[in-house]
Amino acid sequence: MFSYNEAHVFIGEVGRNISFFLQIAFYTGITTYMIYVAHKSIGRQKRRCMAVAMTSMVLGISLTFQNINAFFPFYAVGLMIGICLVHSFVQAGEKKEKKVHDHIASAMAEDYEAIFYIDIESGEYLSFSKSKKYMSMNAVATGKNFYKDALESIDKCVYPDDWTYAKQFYSKETMLLNLEGRRSFSFKYRVLINNVPRFFLFTVMRESNSQYLIFYEKDIEDELNAEKAQKENQKRTITFGQIAESLASNYDEIYYVDIENLSYVCYQVNNIYGQLEINKSGEDFYSEALSNIPHVVYRQDWELVTEFLNRDNMLSSLENRKDYSLTYRIMVSDVPHYTRMRIRKSSDGMHFIIGVENVDDEIIKEKQHLNELKTEKELARRDELTGVKNKTAYKELEASAQGNIDNGLDYLNFALVVCDTNNLKLINDTQGHTAGDEYIRASARLLCNIFIHSPVFRVGGDEFVVFLRGNDYFARHELMDKLRSQSIENKKAGTGVVLAAGMAEYNPEKDTLVSDIFERADKEMYEDKKKLKL
Repeated sequence: MFSYNEAHVFIGEVGRNISFFLQIAFYTGITTYMIYVAHKSIGRQKRRCMAVAMTSMVLGISLTFQNINAFFPFYAVGLMIGICLVHSFVQAGEKKEKKVHDHIASAMAEDYEAIFYIDIESGEYLSFSKSKKYMSMNAVATGKNFYKDALESIDKCVYPDDWTYAKQFYSKETMLLNLEGRRSFSFKYRVLINNVPRFFLFTVMRESNSQYLIFYEKDIEDELNAEKAQKENQKRTITFGQIAESLASNYDEIYYVDIENLSYVCYQVNNIYGQLEINKSGEDFYSEALSNIPHVVYRQDWELVTEFLNRDNMLSSLENRKDYSLTYRIMVSDVPHYTRMRIRKSSDGMHFIIGVENVDDEIIKEKQHLNELKTEKELARRDELTGVKNKTAYKELEASAQGNIDNGLDYLNFALVVCDTNNLKLINDTQGHTAGDEYIRASARLLCNIFIHSPVFRVGGDEFVVFLRGNDYFARHELMDKLRSQSIENKKAGTGVVLAAGMAEYNPEKDTLVSDIFERADKEMYEDKKKLKL
């Protein structure tokens, strides 16, 4: 390699030159290869390859000069330059990357209860968590066997119903099998946090070098609840919307009225599918309705509609029922047309929902139908004296109602009113049977005028039955009060008919026979009869 002469001067030998040449060749090869790799690479890899190539080039050049002049420290200077290059472009870059990775890991940890970094083969792991909930489960930062520790923790931390399901995932073979052909896989089950079960999502993914697994745990209970609530709300909204539009197709206009200040929005049905559009709005529904009644409503129905739309009347009428309605007439081209208005409260109890529909065709058809029924068969069911239905007609209706009850059609609400004329015998004895007959006819007229939507039957000499249905059924208490008030007034005045009356309603939970309902009404009628004699 080298020797000294007699003057003790350093002399390089052939071995030294060969050694330098081999090193220079090595650095030249490294430089060439790394430049080639850098040319094929991008980004961080390109910078690293170029740093190594430049370092090798500097070392090769410094060795060349060192071979020429053995007494000047060319190679030492080359080493220092090379170290600086590696530090600046490789080690400093890796340190910066590590810092970035740490920031990313820390940010990810904010979204997860815990993150585990697991050696696939040995099972050794590191865990990182910022969650107070998770740390309350006695989590550890490091461990020797993730698979074993995870299985042992299931009995302590997992909701008992989910033990079997959870245990099937925590083996090396299962995890690797589930990762075949994909980057990650997830599963969820309930974990006990302070003895309260909460759903957790567990995600397993393979690290880029395939030697490690990254295991994430995330509490998704709040997310699941929010998603469930959103779906239920969306379903409810869609369902209610479809129901509202379906119901709205029955009306020509719908008013949504604030009960407190009476401001309103009017919706109009714009096609046969029930789709709504805002037609108009206002600040005082009642005042505007009052001003419009003389211009729109048939004159004989003004008072009826005015009373019906009174806020206090609407509130009292809706106290014990879902809705109530009124059929009245409006003027269209100076011709009266029948219209029905139906009122109910909104679900929040803060608004009236008022639907208006044209029922003129319906009423006309009903009248035509009644005219068609005026045949001999119909006349046979009419009471000759009063013109109301007779006992035969009542028996047929009773049989029909009994059939409905027997067939389970308990949604058909009805009530029976039993009435008896007072003082008929006295009138017959003192004024004659002609006056008595007129008294009976007057009794029938009074019942027909009060119960205008229900059939009236004369089932005995001075006994009547009214079959309450529809609007009359919903207004039954008000109508009965009206009948009794009229009878009391007639008694005090000494003119007009006096009727004792009793009413009984069909109760689907108790009643199985129409005759039972009749007997209750009849009993109440006799109680009323006693009061009228006082």
